[in-house]
Amino acid sequence: MREQAAQAENLIVGAGTSLAEWQTSLALSRVPIIAHHQLVPMGRRLVVVAPHPDDEVLGCAGILSGMKGREADVLMIAVTDGEGSHPESLEWTPSRLCQQRPLESLHALDRLGLDTRVLNWRRLRLPDSRVAEHEDQLVDTLMDIIRPGDRVISTWRRDGHCDHESTGRATAYVTTQQDACLIEVPIWAWHWAGPEDPRIPWARAHKLMLDARVLASKRLAIRAHCSQVSPDGDTPAVLESETLERLLQPFEMVFL
Repeated sequence: MREQAAQAENLIVGAGTSLAEWQTSLALSRVPIIAHHQLVPMGRRLVVVAPHPDDEVLGCAGILSGMKGREADVLMIAVTDGEGSHPESLEWTPSRLCQQRPLESLHALDRLGLDTRVLNWRRLRLPDSRVAEHEDQLVDTLMDIIRPGDRVISTWRRDGHCDHESTGRATAYVTTQQDACLIEVPIWAWHWAGPEDPRIPWARAHKLMLDARVLASKRLAIRAHCSQVSPDGDTPAVLESETLERLLQPFEMVFL
């Protein structure tokens, strides 16, 4: 039976846990390192299920960067078009964001050095911030896409954002049913969790280390999401500098 959604508390408030605090984490320092070939062995397809355009770069740019030369083995799935990121904005209206944000994803992956002409893409166009209302539909769609043996990345099902959790639940269910390998990535958990937080599944955590070149390309890829990293008039950017600092550590953490 598929895991049931619970009414989650909004954890994405305030400035969040600082990078300096995370750098003191004993739990994080003990997370074992994993190699790219262990995450995505040769001959296996990588399916990335992103709730919004940008989540794939924020959570797994390093893993994607390692697919250079293997782009035909990559399927990118955008669950929503991210049209709800700027409510009431006159500059970034939902209709403009529907067009802009997928283009930003394309430009971001190009900055990672991937041949975006070869990558496979699917846009599911579920409503931003309301994926939970369409979770059964998402399950049905993913059941038709995900194959046995696939390596499937999605946001952690306890990440603290409603769409991240709904997408994570649906993906986790389908990978189990289809005998695929689930790779969960935390994104907003870096904001609300603490350095030794027992809510983080440390026993399932692994680190993919990012060298200076990959980290620099990840930074450039994130900057391609201009709608998310630029202020909207007097409104701060969706992805503020503190958020980006936490996501630009020299590793990416995954839960297996």
